Amino acid sequence: MGINTERDIEANLQIGPTDQGFVRIFIEAGDFEIPMDFSPEEAEEIAEEIRAAAATASKISE
Repeated sequence: MGINTERDIEANLQIGPTDQGFVRIFIEAGDFEIPMDFSPEEAEEIAEEIRAAAATASKISE
């Protein structure tokens, strides 16, 4: 099991600010709910990692 293992699982993803000044990534899949809170600085780092992964994936799919 890893990042390249495909799954047939449906999930909902929500991202937004909390009233406490954090950025929350909220994942809901079936009976599971996973809230993950990050400081704004951590969220910026995650966003950079997502952009870098998207750029790499774009090059692979060309």
